[in-house]
Amino acid sequence: MALPVLSSSGVKFRRVLAHFPQELSLAFAYGSGVFRQAGPSAGHSENNMLDFVFAVDDSVTWHMMNLLKNKSHYSFLKVFGPKQISNIQSYGAGIYYNTLVPCNGRMIKYGVISTDALIDDLLHWKTLYVAGRLQKPVKILTQNENGKLQAALVSNLKSAVTAAFLMLPESFSEEDLYMQIAGLSYSGDFRMIIGEDKSKVQNIVKPNVPYFQKLYSNILQDCPQFCFRHRFLPHNIDKSPEGQFTQLMALPKNLQQKITSLVDPPGKNRDVEEILLQVAHDPDCGLVVHQGFTWVRYMPY
Repeated sequence: MALPVLSSSGVKFRRVLAHFPQELSLAFAYGSGVFRQAGPSAGHSENNMLDFVFAVDDSVTWHMMNLLKNKSHYSFLKVFGPKQISNIQSYGAGIYYNTLVPCNGRMIKYGVISTDALIDDLLHWKTLYVAGRLQKPVKILTQNENGKLQAALVSNLKSAVTAAFLMLPESFSEEDLYMQIAGLSYSGDFRMIIGEDKSKVQNIVKPNVPYFQKLYSNILQDCPQFCFRHRFLPHNIDKSPEGQFTQLMALPKNLQQKITSLVDPPGKNRDVEEILLQVAHDPDCGLVVHQGFTWVRYMPY
């Protein structure tokens, strides 16, 4: 199944892309400069910074070419050269950002991540930093024919649906589902307690429900544990221990590990499958999964 490409002209974004080396496995634009959001900043998207992520197969070569074209984009780190910049990129979430870059009359920021690091985050939710962005609507600008990357992009969406099902009640609305999905990457994020608009997730989802539908409708229709109904009717999910165990076993590896660390007392060293079966029978299963996300955010390794 191909990842849905969200429709809009995209001309202004591709004009920005033309300023950069074209050796990209994936490039996308995201955030309030791309998709309208509700709340205090609504109606001012033309003034918002444009945010991009570029995935590259060879970070050293890409930074070398970009330094030749756009040396002014880099901080003082440019004096150390592309190899050292790539080394710095490999820490944390595996992404290196250049920020506050003037381009075509707008301010932009762009992050560079290796294709392998992106695939790892999409499949295993190592940090959820880029995978979380790709669980929400983005504007795909270019994508090569890397089959492994394509499969990882779709896997990330399926995992987001599975995790959301575990944290939702048995009956919920379509908008509830998208709110839960959009909030996954903010679970345990300190910015949501201090500094960020507390309605951020709602402001993302409400104006963009059609884009969420385009991302997730095929996945939902193919999900055997989900009763897909008209969008204005309640949806139902299997909340039996057997159903929840199936969903827990389908979660990305890193989240499974965080959940088992929360539940398993030190020194017992039980199998992951045994621990997740215990969680599946727990009335607070959804809360345990939510706590696991907090650990992914604050203790990703």
